[in-house]
Amino acid sequence: MKKFLLFFAAGLLLTSCSDLLDTEPYDQFTKANYFTNETNVQLFANYFYNTFTGYGSGSGDYYFNFLNDDQATTGIQPWTYTAAPGTASAWDNPYVEIRRANTLINAVPGIDGMSDASKNNWLGIGRLYRAWQHFKVVRNYGDCYWVEKELDSSDEDILYGARQPRNDVMDKILEDLNFACDNISANESSRVAFNKYVALSMKAEICLFEGTYCKYVAKDNSRSNKYLTEAKNACNEIMKSEKFSLNASYKANFDSENLAGNNEMILYKHYNYGSMAHGTIDYTCGSTIVHGMTKDAFDSYLFTDGKPLASTSLDKSDEGKIVKIIDNSGLYEEPQPYIDITDVLANRDPRLAAQVDNILQFPGCGYARFPGQKTISAQSTSSSGYGVLLFDNEKYADNNALRQATNGNWTDAPIFWYAQTLLNYAEACAELGSISQSDLDKSINLLRDRVGMPHLTTSPDADPANNMGVSALIWEIRRERRVELMYCMNDRYYSLLRWNQLQLLDTKKYPNQTLGAHVGNFGADIDLSKVDLNSDGYIDFRNNGAERVWDSKYNLYPIPNDQYNLNKQIGQNPGW
Repeated sequence: MKKFLLFFAAGLLLTSCSDLLDTEPYDQFTKANYFTNETNVQLFANYFYNTFTGYGSGSGDYYFNFLNDDQATTGIQPWTYTAAPGTASAWDNPYVEIRRANTLINAVPGIDGMSDASKNNWLGIGRLYRAWQHFKVVRNYGDCYWVEKELDSSDEDILYGARQPRNDVMDKILEDLNFACDNISANESSRVAFNKYVALSMKAEICLFEGTYCKYVAKDNSRSNKYLTEAKNACNEIMKSEKFSLNASYKANFDSENLAGNNEMILYKHYNYGSMAHGTIDYTCGSTIVHGMTKDAFDSYLFTDGKPLASTSLDKSDEGKIVKIIDNSGLYEEPQPYIDITDVLANRDPRLAAQVDNILQFPGCGYARFPGQKTISAQSTSSSGYGVLLFDNEKYADNNALRQATNGNWTDAPIFWYAQTLLNYAEACAELGSISQSDLDKSINLLRDRVGMPHLTTSPDADPANNMGVSALIWEIRRERRVELMYCMNDRYYSLLRWNQLQLLDTKKYPNQTLGAHVGNFGADIDLSKVDLNSDGYIDFRNNGAERVWDSKYNLYPIPNDQYNLNKQIGQNPGW
């Protein structure tokens, strides 16, 4: 095969036997001698679960996606690409997994001894995984290739042809999703295996993306309504099943050593110390500067009266007060001055207190929330002053060496969970223009009940901070999504993309995303020489005035040069 076929290559069990051999080798697996029973099919399909990263070390589905207006990175996180790259895993990797899915899909029908129901179950899982991987390509690149077989050098129409329109690919994705939802029948009670409700969750997320993308980017209302209705119906099926409910604790969804028994989980990733662990906690409370919350994100949390910053009657101040304490680093025997924002957090949506420490921490004022080793590395600092608390589990206090280990954390990671379903349902209903108070009460208001916040009504007061040009109700539903899914699954970036609002990441036009906590009044008590402050006393983490300026071309990734050089018919995305 020519080099271009590496684009579609995969690993395990994906290599064809040579035509020169009359018999297949006895000492290695091939498709013919492996796909002979359901047990082997299940073992093969287990790999699909592993590709959901969950928590990680340096990268992962939580915290590590910094291109958004929620997180503060020193020097400003740039756009993913500012020029077409030589290669791109965002393009290559999904096609490796699509080939893997097609291997399963093509093998299952020929396996003797499996019932039709079992075959359809595994075909459903293969098609679900294939749909998810194609969606990842469409989301980043738009037009792409729909591949439903294991390609070889004879498939020149795909290997050397033009990309297919994104709408055509998305319609194929929907076909796969519908087949999966209708045919996956096994493991219905499992929360660590693909099942019908995982399929419905994937369908809801994909169709909500497509429905809102078509409404706000493509301006195709007919197509938008079709996909938003599919999203709403998928969510409604999950909700009507009554198999899931919100966990009592919001934070426990993200810091638990074992999510088994948590009825909010639809699919989660389980970790075990010594066999599979991660470093998300370490990266959010270690010696490296933590990428904390921006002022823009901090200000998006409602006050406890249910009103935003502009209209609340509660104390609007975000200034803390000086306290003298001995932190847990073990460095000091005498109390040291810190800025405490406990009173500030008490006035806000309790989800904010689950996200950030009550003690501000920044270069020159490090803070340890757990016992350390009497070294500076035991203290945490944040680029914005706001510490990242959500993922830390105080039970690690018995062994803090594991807390600060890149592969020593074993808290479980949600992949799909019920809160997402409720958010997707409310947004789909609102975008369809058919949302009722009953719809809000069984979705958004359940999330608010969990944390003791006032209910959202179908006629909320207008918020002057609404910079998206949408109704007051849709603005509030989007706010709810932001605060509920803060740091989760790169949701903020992809939500801005589908809402046609990536321009909000332009730091010159929206400077609040370059600012952090207010510390300017405390220079007499605390060393502020190691942080930059703006004229109002807020931490400015741009690092010598760096900016991130938006261009419409950033709505799509550029096709990598290696693919364009091998096939000029692939074309290039606008502006690249």
